[in-house]
Amino acid sequence: MEASRHSDGHDWSHIERVTTLAVKLARHMGADPFICELSALLHDVPDEKLNDSLEAGMAKLHAWLDTQPLDPATRELVVNIISTISYAGGQGAADHSLEAQVVQDADRLDALGAIGIARTFAFSGARGREMYDPSLPPRKQMTREEYRNGRSTTINHFYEKLFKLKDLMNTSYGKKLAQQRHEYMVQYVEQFKKEWESADI
Repeated sequence: MEASRHSDGHDWSHIERVTTLAVKLARHMGADPFICELSALLHDVPDEKLNDSLEAGMAKLHAWLDTQPLDPATRELVVNIISTISYAGGQGAADHSLEAQVVQDADRLDALGAIGIARTFAFSGARGREMYDPSLPPRKQMTREEYRNGRSTTINHFYEKLFKLKDLMNTSYGKKLAQQRHEYMVQYVEQFKKEWESADI
């Protein structure tokens, strides 16, 4: 897959982690592990960051699904899950199915904690985004386009997205894991700002 060549946090390792999390969450929550695993494996195929457009990505997803012996109901559920789990500037809400909620939680968990911090800096570095600018406050509201392309900083991204994720989790087990990872990130950002200002000396 093309994701294997990406060094911005959307690589094959991300897919593997999300898939592992999705299967574990599925078993905890009583969701269908096969649906969750397949959806997690494919969830970044149509991602706009990895394609010329969302439409091009969805065409790629459908082209691959056309080669698989899936029954229509399973295929439709997988496509619906993949189409609705993106954060998209805070506007993304999972499909009502438990499987969609599980896969969305798994994807969001990989944006939190130590891995989330590393992925955020990798993505920002790949996009040429500056680490921090105290004069540039975090954006409070954004359109999808502003979220994708507006000017921001790596540290602002924690406030604009990452710190919000724990309250957007769908499943009880996902919420528990998200809280732990959230607390780690808060401590990190506090320490980052102290060192930036040399306030820890």
